[in-house]
Amino acid sequence: MGAVENPVNNKEYRIPGEAKEILKSLASKWEDVADANSLQVIPLKGAMTNEVFQIKWPTKTENVSRKVVVRIYGEGVEVFFDRDNEILTFEFMSKQGQGPRLLGRFSNGRIEEFIHSRTLSASDMRDPDTSALIATKMKEFHGLEMPGPKNVTLWDRLRNWLKTAKSLCTPEEVKAFRLDSIEEEISLLEKELSGDQFIGFCHNDLQYGNIMIDEETRSITIIDYEYASYNPIAFDIANHFCEMAADYHTDTPHILDYSKYPDLEERRRFIRIYLSSSGGLPTDIEEEQLLENVEKYKLANHLFWGLWGIISEHVNEIDFDYMEYARQRFEQYWLTKPALLGSSGTTPDAVMTDGNFTI
Repeated sequence: MGAVENPVNNKEYRIPGEAKEILKSLASKWEDVADANSLQVIPLKGAMTNEVFQIKWPTKTENVSRKVVVRIYGEGVEVFFDRDNEILTFEFMSKQGQGPRLLGRFSNGRIEEFIHSRTLSASDMRDPDTSALIATKMKEFHGLEMPGPKNVTLWDRLRNWLKTAKSLCTPEEVKAFRLDSIEEEISLLEKELSGDQFIGFCHNDLQYGNIMIDEETRSITIIDYEYASYNPIAFDIANHFCEMAADYHTDTPHILDYSKYPDLEERRRFIRIYLSSSGGLPTDIEEEQLLENVEKYKLANHLFWGLWGIISEHVNEIDFDYMEYARQRFEQYWLTKPALLGSSGTTPDAVMTDGNFTI
């Protein structure tokens, strides 16, 4: 999950020595940098998988600085994705001109080009003009021809994460989150949702912190590909819609507000722009079908990020209430499943108490 600048005191001590050496070596090659050793370190707020820092050097031009981004991989997060695959994706994307260039690698992180764009805020995602740009960029992203197999990863990933979550949880947590019933839910969703659908290269974490905009050119850049893989595009769009309930830059970044989930008109507009962005007008049937699929894939998203939250609570040191975040995602799963899946979706009584999900 992405990050936004939060100027804090110099935290150079957080940067590993190995990374500092690469940074100084990079800076010494830039003629405009006054002193390669005088780097300033600014933690970027809002990252929930890695620690992210902006590095600045003063240059010979007054009030102008050179900047790069240092990403230190979170402890234990390899349970979520294959880091080697993620690096290959990152390198492929930068060659395609899709994201920042890779400037250096060290044992537990990497150094990336600084993109002169601003990261979106939570409110930007609801702005019709910005949303239209995101829909168009998303369509382009989904059409990327990544090297390697083009197999859907969603269902295997959910099952692997469930296994990991159960191995990390106490018996009380397993019971509270009803983890013993989730295997059945994954199979049900796979059966219900795996119809004749369009598969594309999906980002799988398209929250506002992973989307950047150049204010001058209005061009969108999608960053952070840890969770990227081939999946049904409806899953990726559903994920983006679900992220509109979040604001990771408040005093309670883990609290989700589903009243902010886009209404039918907003969803329809996004999907229409998405489908027509590569030329040609979609038929009403295509539009309605994708709209319907996206709504159903919300359920897979709730399980995906619910399990992510449980695992993160046990492996990640970042200051974020992962368990409460997970509780809300599972709550949404059980609350919305009956309406989205009809008779297939009945909510187990044990989960609900007076309409609330209890942990």
